[in-house]
Amino acid sequence: MSVQTQLTGMVLSAAPSGEYDRRIVLLTKEQGKISAFARSARKTGSTLLAATVPFTFGTYYLYEGRDSYTCVSANVKNYFAKLKQDFMGAYYGFYFMEFADYYGRENLDAGDMLNLLYISLLALENEKLQDRLVRYAFEVRLMVQGGEFPQEVTQDKNLLPASRYAFYYMITAPLNRLFSFSVTDEVMEEIVKTQDRIRRKYVDRTFRSLEILEAVSG
Repeated sequence: MSVQTQLTGMVLSAAPSGEYDRRIVLLTKEQGKISAFARSARKTGSTLLAATVPFTFGTYYLYEGRDSYTCVSANVKNYFAKLKQDFMGAYYGFYFMEFADYYGRENLDAGDMLNLLYISLLALENEKLQDRLVRYAFEVRLMVQGGEFPQEVTQDKNLLPASRYAFYYMITAPLNRLFSFSVTDEVMEEIVKTQDRIRRKYVDRTFRSLEILEAVSG
């Protein structure tokens, strides 16, 4: 008989399965990215109805099968309800989920990645922070965690000194201070241009959520 597993994680994506079930992808601290089925999760009154939608963070109780897990219950810590009610914030959030899904791996500790995703969604809920700056800081740090960010950008003499320092800060700052900086419009535009080029070079996938985000944000 399978032993119940307890994992801390966030729902990256969810899709219908069968008549009432739901298939979810979780980014978990202990096991990295996993797939799980939640039986009857789409039924009205199901205790898993709200716990198996994107942005939901908490403790999940699962049984491991041959190819996937079965989620039987969850203790939700944060639904990110405020973010879901923000039109643009939600689009940014969906992109963060898809980008995290790209870098997530099975059976690997994903504590740092999960923490980054969590604090980045909190930052999107913070009205004092600029969504675009949060986005690019998230991108840079996630690529650093994925081992694909070219850190020599901090020495690129073609960039403004303030831009080089901003990249250095995004690469090295403690996670709880990642968004505690600001830049001028000129530096922001240079960060955008440089990071877009870096992402296209090192990330071999297009993201539907990013296409939508860029279309609605102009």
